[in-house]
Amino acid sequence: MGGSPVSLRFSRAGKESFNKIVSARVRAYFEQNNITTKANAVMVIKTIIMTLIYVGPLLTMLIADTGVILTQVLFLVMGMGMAGVGMSVMHDANHGAYSRYNWVNKLIGSSIYFISGNVTTWKVQHNIMHHTFTNVEGHDEDIDSSGLLRLHPSQEWKPVFRYQVWYGPILYGLMTLNWVAFKDFKQLLDYRKRGVGGVQKLSMKKEWFILIASKAIYFFIFLALPIIIMSISWYWVVLGFIIMHFISGVVLSFIFQLAHVVGEVDNPAAPESGKIEDEWMEHQLRTTANFSPNSKWIGWYVGGLNHQIEHHLFPNICHVHYPAIAKIVKKTADEFGLPYHEQPNFLKALRSHFKFLIEMGRPPLAIR
Repeated sequence: MGGSPVSLRFSRAGKESFNKIVSARVRAYFEQNNITTKANAVMVIKTIIMTLIYVGPLLTMLIADTGVILTQVLFLVMGMGMAGVGMSVMHDANHGAYSRYNWVNKLIGSSIYFISGNVTTWKVQHNIMHHTFTNVEGHDEDIDSSGLLRLHPSQEWKPVFRYQVWYGPILYGLMTLNWVAFKDFKQLLDYRKRGVGGVQKLSMKKEWFILIASKAIYFFIFLALPIIIMSISWYWVVLGFIIMHFISGVVLSFIFQLAHVVGEVDNPAAPESGKIEDEWMEHQLRTTANFSPNSKWIGWYVGGLNHQIEHHLFPNICHVHYPAIAKIVKKTADEFGLPYHEQPNFLKALRSHFKFLIEMGRPPLAIR
């Protein structure tokens, strides 16, 4: 998945740069404590639990032929499990952070097919575009809503955006439904055409076969099979399927938004010179925020993405280590006079996001 999607570049790290110092300190932490940067026993147990939260309700409804109400509840739980597998298991593996063995990362990373996604398109959008050019308009697709929301000051304003604080969360709930039905197909075509992320070098026959076959298998297991086996009417299964995706979409969207679409982080426009003045790690600090850093439950469920700063600086380190290295990152950022954005709890982070939606929904000064 090599190759750069754009021509932007960052300033090179100096001899005593933040990049080099913080990287050396984090590396020393693992060496001195003689621990791996990858998954440990806690992570393996968590993987099993998250998988059961997702798959367990499906097996329950198929075996017990649950009634209408319980089926909807089970689909709701599956939505939480679907988001949990995505954040806590698939995410680490597709960053190469789960294991030092590439085949293990590929195997566990393939769980993305069972939560409605696609490995190829996800790695291009997330690993390459989002993690490299975080919050840079026109280069980070994670802040591109196809004109439905205004999530960056450089994006064109429309009168409907005055109400985005109200309808935005509804759109968030449609995120994974969009993935499973439309987005992956559109992205594969687009990335091929643009030559993004090395997609043009892949065997497109193979990629299209994997995409179409994985979607067909996904719809069969999670939609068709319950309709065939269960005695309740098909439309109740369809409703449950939609509930599952809506819950998953809301959870995944908000976790991302609280890290990048909040008022305290930078939202840079792409420089005309093609050069971003900050070093890459400095850019990540300016465009990323943590939330609820001391909440063990939130950290467990969201796969350490409440420590989004640490994830962006060290995406190849398993998230179970983020709380420990956060102390190192924060101390080093303070020494270099760099920002370390952090909200103490989930509600304050949520309020910051909604305030940002309101601000972006207001017309720019030029047209007020």
